[in-house]
Amino acid sequence: MGYRLLRRFARLLLALFYRRVEVVGAERIPATGPLIVAANHQNALVDPMMLLGTVPRRLRPIAKAPLFRHPLVGPFLRLTGALPVHRRQDPGSDPARNEAIFREAAGTLATGGAILIFPEGVSQAEPTLMPLRTGAARLALAAESASGGRLGLILLPVGLVYHEPGRFRTGWSLTLIGEPLPLADAVALYRTAPEAAVRRVTDRLAEALGQLIVEARDRKLLRLAEVAEAIWRAESSGPGDVAARAEWVKMAIRGYRYLLTREPARIEALMRATERYAKDLELAGLTDRQLAQTYPAAVVWRYAWREGLSLLGGLPLGLWGVLSHALPYQLTRAAVRLARPDPDVEATYKIVAGVVLYPLGWLLEGWIAWRLGGGWLLALFSLALLPAGFLALTWWERLSRVGREVRGFFRFLVDRDFQRRLLARRHALMEELTALARQVPGRVLVGGSSSEGQ
Repeated sequence: MGYRLLRRFARLLLALFYRRVEVVGAERIPATGPLIVAANHQNALVDPMMLLGTVPRRLRPIAKAPLFRHPLVGPFLRLTGALPVHRRQDPGSDPARNEAIFREAAGTLATGGAILIFPEGVSQAEPTLMPLRTGAARLALAAESASGGRLGLILLPVGLVYHEPGRFRTGWSLTLIGEPLPLADAVALYRTAPEAAVRRVTDRLAEALGQLIVEARDRKLLRLAEVAEAIWRAESSGPGDVAARAEWVKMAIRGYRYLLTREPARIEALMRATERYAKDLELAGLTDRQLAQTYPAAVVWRYAWREGLSLLGGLPLGLWGVLSHALPYQLTRAAVRLARPDPDVEATYKIVAGVVLYPLGWLLEGWIAWRLGGGWLLALFSLALLPAGFLALTWWERLSRVGREVRGFFRFLVDRDFQRRLLARRHALMEELTALARQVPGRVLVGGSSSEGQ
């Protein structure tokens, strides 16, 4: 019961924080039987929250021991049945205790349970896969070996992909469930050469995770690849779902690596031009979709009428929702700013701070309502709090979107040639992307379809 409530709570928090949360390949998760879920680790405590909410089975996470002493995180870890791993670099940890933890994890698998592990062993913000530690492979092979190879354990690689992972209601997440890794040959090898078998499975897992995630040199390269994907999608009317976008970015980064030593000058020029284009588009308050639109008077009036009525209709409750949540929002914002978290823990800090400070802010506001109007005003405030909050979220997002679109429209009015110049730059970038893509061996996306490179 407690685990199910925790799982629903995690899903609610993530759905509120991220604009989109999507899963691909969920059908590969076995309904029963021993399972190890092995995922990449780039977003601190958000990663296990994402998988606890995604995988429709009870998972026992393996987490670093200091987290169990955290006053907020520790209780949640214990509720999931998490297992503490003791690392030499963590103060107060005793690595000698890991043997008992390993046995407990193996026992969970032997009884058909599921383990969640992050084989990189550390969370880091850069979009690249760190060298894997051997814990996942050792656990899988030891459990299978203890059963004589009859356990039927599934080692499932999972790739976690984020866009703007630390930004509230701006980022999105994608969970990619990979194919189960073959283990039979490594289990046989484990009897005579355990270290070689462990290395084989670890290498296999690293290759699988590398294929699933969007792996870039740094966050700047990832950002430019995402801009290039948006250009390609706008120019070719390509699919807009998150999975297709992530796949295109992965292919673009592989092409970048291939061409960097062969066409360095063209690649550098393309990156500079893409960066300038993205900056000008952002300053204008436009998206690639809006850039190609036309704005005849009838369309503008219909848009203004429709959006204006919608915003005015939702104004009273929207403003009430914004005002009633302003105090906890500002408290959370101030707390995160003071903490100055690293990029890989920014989302975690915001979510944890919100879980604590929003209820405290609501209690304070409720007390003020009671002091001002007595029980009836407190009751009204309490009943309207959550509905008004959800309405305020959608109303504020709509207001922000309309504000950006109006700013872009007025930019077109002030500079009649602005749209044509930006579109010409986008066409030129698309032509260069297409020309470079044709030089990359293998299958690449060009002009909205898959085609063989030369």
